[in-house]
Amino acid sequence: MARILIVGGGVGGLAVALALHKAGAEPVVYEAHPSSGQDLGAFLTLASNGMVALAQVDAAPVVAEAGFPLTTMRVVAATGAEVATVPLGLHEDPLTRYRCLRRAELCAALRAEVLRRGIVVRHGKRLVSATEASGAVTAVFGDGSTATGELLIGADGLNSVTRSLIDPGCAPPRYAGQRVFYGYTTVAYGQAERIEMIRGSGAAFGHAVSPAGETYWFARVPGEELPAERIAATAPELWREWLVALLRPDATPAADIVAATGDRLMVTNACDLPAVERWRTGRMLLIGDAAHAASPATGQGASMALEDAIVLAKALRDAPSMDAALETYELLRRPRVEHNIANSARLTAGRAPSPARPRPAGPAGVPEEELVRQLDWAAPISG
Repeated sequence: MARILIVGGGVGGLAVALALHKAGAEPVVYEAHPSSGQDLGAFLTLASNGMVALAQVDAAPVVAEAGFPLTTMRVVAATGAEVATVPLGLHEDPLTRYRCLRRAELCAALRAEVLRRGIVVRHGKRLVSATEASGAVTAVFGDGSTATGELLIGADGLNSVTRSLIDPGCAPPRYAGQRVFYGYTTVAYGQAERIEMIRGSGAAFGHAVSPAGETYWFARVPGEELPAERIAATAPELWREWLVALLRPDATPAADIVAATGDRLMVTNACDLPAVERWRTGRMLLIGDAAHAASPATGQGASMALEDAIVLAKALRDAPSMDAALETYELLRRPRVEHNIANSARLTAGRAPSPARPRPAGPAGVPEEELVRQLDWAAPISG
């Protein structure tokens, strides 16, 4: 079995470990953080395509259990008028419904599956360099230790060290033009299994209520990039007051939801990677946000990483060589993820999504029937 080094123990790294293990490889996860403990942090919506990807490695049930379902989306104008209410994703099957959960909860569910299946996770391993020779790659970590395998997968996120090794000239992450606020209240606003999207005058706002009656919310606010020092130094109550004043002119519940929020409020700058020219070398490869981070407007970041995991594992399982596998993976994934980056950037800029420039795969990057085949574990991969 091929020994594969996975740098990063987040959503993408854990998912690709599960997929590679199922494909017969020997994955080992190297995570920079010294322990698996994480704060509650921001939440995400895991879309149906992400749940379908998880089903291929028998992890959909544990993730479904960790979150709560979303089966409809209601869109509301700043005036409070309903614009539309539509079904959300593949909602007929409980295991393909959208799920709302904290990122830390998703990682915890995946990590538990990884450990249950005997996959090794090593903490406190921050990658600093890597060298390739004789059909192998050796990673060097900050504590001085090394590891050697047939492939190194960089699943180390937006500020990827692996990306800096593969493509040293790559432009750094780009500020996408929005600050993103996340918060939780103990007051229920809205209906079960429905996410409300508000097209506000000063912010795009979304909220959903959990079965326990807790409201999860986010606000995407256009503006200049916030310095890290200001984010760290500003107390939650000051952000809350500022955001309530911004939202109060609209005839929607957004301001009241934020006003009912205590200290569980956080803010970050939305960033993306508009172009990463090199995803791979002979023995190193990028997946997830390390290769194709999008701003959060489409809500597809985690789901795209889960798709990556399945397609890569199938390519390594089915291709005649390592080179062919990596080439097939990139050929299949680039159209879809680049389309997502572009559409998310349009939404962030306040423009409606429009078809990408014509590609052989069609305006959506990858036709739906082709995506289904790519994610179907039983179907052979093809480039």
